[in-house]
Amino acid sequence: MNKEPIFDLIKLSLWEHGKASVNQDVFDEMKLHAISALPASCLPSLDISPEMKREWKAIIIQQISFNTRCAYEQSKLPISVPYVILKGTSAAQYYPHPEYRTMGDIDIMTRREDYDTALQQLTDNGYRIVKDIYKEATLIKNGISIDIHRQFASLNNPEQVKFLDDLIIENINPTHILPDLINGLTLIDHINQHLEGGLGLRQIIDWMMFVDKCLPDDKWLEFYELVKKTGLERLAIVCTRMCEIYLGLPPRKWCAEAEPKLCEQLMEYVISCGNFGNKKVHDTATSENVFAHIRTPKSFFSLLQKQGLTNWQATKKHKSLRPFAWIYQLFRYTSRGLKRKSAITKLKSEYGAARKKAAMFEALGVKTAVKGLVQYKDGKYVKE
Repeated sequence: MNKEPIFDLIKLSLWEHGKASVNQDVFDEMKLHAISALPASCLPSLDISPEMKREWKAIIIQQISFNTRCAYEQSKLPISVPYVILKGTSAAQYYPHPEYRTMGDIDIMTRREDYDTALQQLTDNGYRIVKDIYKEATLIKNGISIDIHRQFASLNNPEQVKFLDDLIIENINPTHILPDLINGLTLIDHINQHLEGGLGLRQIIDWMMFVDKCLPDDKWLEFYELVKKTGLERLAIVCTRMCEIYLGLPPRKWCAEAEPKLCEQLMEYVISCGNFGNKKVHDTATSENVFAHIRTPKSFFSLLQKQGLTNWQATKKHKSLRPFAWIYQLFRYTSRGLKRKSAITKLKSEYGAARKKAAMFEALGVKTAVKGLVQYKDGKYVKE
């Protein structure tokens, strides 16, 4: 589909200049990227059918209502220890109309010594734990999801992860909002966290609005000294130049050297993914993930073993089978891949896409899960 109308609508919504030609494809695409509330202020002026306008307005009202519920729950969190809000309202503050930035859940982080207390206080007040992994616990109450982080940064280098997590913790304050430049680090790492699995326009726009408000040319060097310690400086530069080219961000000198071709490739990838990868076909996403891990024998074996233990139910009862889970998963991938119509053609295409994506990540300076993500366990940051 033609992407220019989507970009035109984003520019009109955020910068109030230009005009947009909107059809059903544009409407659907905005929903897939979780940014359909952005045009709320310009919706009356759009040349669309009354039926589409009514449907769009209903979605905007629904999203604003959910945002209001999130904000209320956030303001009433029963946590007595210091904590900070990540993403969500911390990103929305940079938007011209914060209420139109679609919320997902509430993300918080405490000091390490306060984590257990905060988690206990949430459960004591009716929040139910639905997931608890090394990085975070997810709780739900009143239809609102809260993620409380043991670890926020998602990188391959333990020192880089510790640097960012420490910086977040050191800057927790009574407002529950990080200083702007530290907040910017969390937004660029949020892009990094979801880049491999599939990233949509909402996270890109979060970054763009932060840059617009907080990273003029005379602030870049100060931010650069921080972001280079996370290894995400190249990603920050390319994302910013991409926003200038496609989404109307006023130009900055510090990102002018980013290659247009790489910006184009990244935007094509973002558009193809949707919010958290919801546009990606499951089989295609699986194949690309497998091909990415084939690059090293160790990572491929680890993937097979991990997925095999998940999918082979017999290993739950018979421990003796567990060392052979990788064999089960290898046959599972092979049989499912070859059962598809035009299987060989699709596999070749997916292999090419995986190689192209890997080259893009390399050019962005982004390290992927295949190289081992860092986990915070037993008070230490260790590689997977």
